[in-house]
Amino acid sequence: MTSVNARAALAAVVAVTIAPAALLGVWSFARGWHWPSLLPAVWSARAWGYVASPETGILDALSNSALIALLVTVLSVAAAFPAARALAWRDFPGKRAVLFLLLAPVLAPPLAAVMGVHELFLRYGLAETILGIVLTHLAPAVPYATLMLTGSFSQFDPAWEAQARTLGASRSATWLHVTLPAIAPGLAVAAAFSFLISWSQYLLTLLIGGGRVITLPLLLVNFQRGGDESVAAALSLVYLGPAVAVFAAVARFLSVRETDE
Repeated sequence: MTSVNARAALAAVVAVTIAPAALLGVWSFARGWHWPSLLPAVWSARAWGYVASPETGILDALSNSALIALLVTVLSVAAAFPAARALAWRDFPGKRAVLFLLLAPVLAPPLAAVMGVHELFLRYGLAETILGIVLTHLAPAVPYATLMLTGSFSQFDPAWEAQARTLGASRSATWLHVTLPAIAPGLAVAAAFSFLISWSQYLLTLLIGGGRVITLPLLLVNFQRGGDESVAAALSLVYLGPAVAVFAAVARFLSVRETDE
C-alpha cells in the first residue's frame, strides 16, 4: 500500500509539473483558442518562427541572459567559497551578525536594494551595461551560494586536508582530490541557485539595464502584456528550457554521487 501511495503521489507531482508546460506547448502552436473548444481550431508554427527569427531580437536577449547568468554563477561561487569556508570552520566575534548581513540583501525589498546602488552605477558608468547587471545580480545570488557552501563545509572535517598535506599532497592536489569531491554536491547546488536567481531577474535588470540591455525576462513580460498568447507561450518555453536543464543536470549529478557512495 505504501508503494502504491508513493507512486500515486509521484504521478500527481509529475502531472502538476508537466501540465503547465504542456498547456504552453499547445498555446505556442495555436492560431486561436477560444472557449469552449478543448483544442485550438487552427494550428500554426508562426510563434516559433517569430521566436527563431534574428530580426526580433529574441536570440540576442537569450544570449544576454545566458551570458549574465553564467558570469553571476562563476563570480558568486568564487566569492562564496572563502566566506563559507570561514563561516563553517572558524569561530569569531560577530559571527551571527555576519550571517545576518549575508541575508540582508535577500530580506530587503529588491527595489530598495537596487536604488541604493543605481546612483553609484550612474556615476561610474556601470548603469545600462552587462557588467552593472552582473554586479547587481550578485546581491541576491552570493548569500544563497554562501549558505549552501557553508552547509557543505560544515560536514567536511578540515583534518582531512591536513592529513593529505602530511602524506605529501600539494595544495592543488589536496583541493582536487580531497576538498572538491567532498563539497561537490553543495558546490553544484550553489552554482544552480546562482544561475537560476540571475536567470529569473526582471526588476533588477530593468532598473540597472535601463531598457538598453534586453534579457529574456524583459521580453517575456512585454509579450505577456502585449496580448499575443502564442508568442508569449513559445517564449515562456524557451525561458523555462535552461532552468529545467540546470535543475535536471544537478539532480542527475546528485543521484549519481549518492549511488556511487
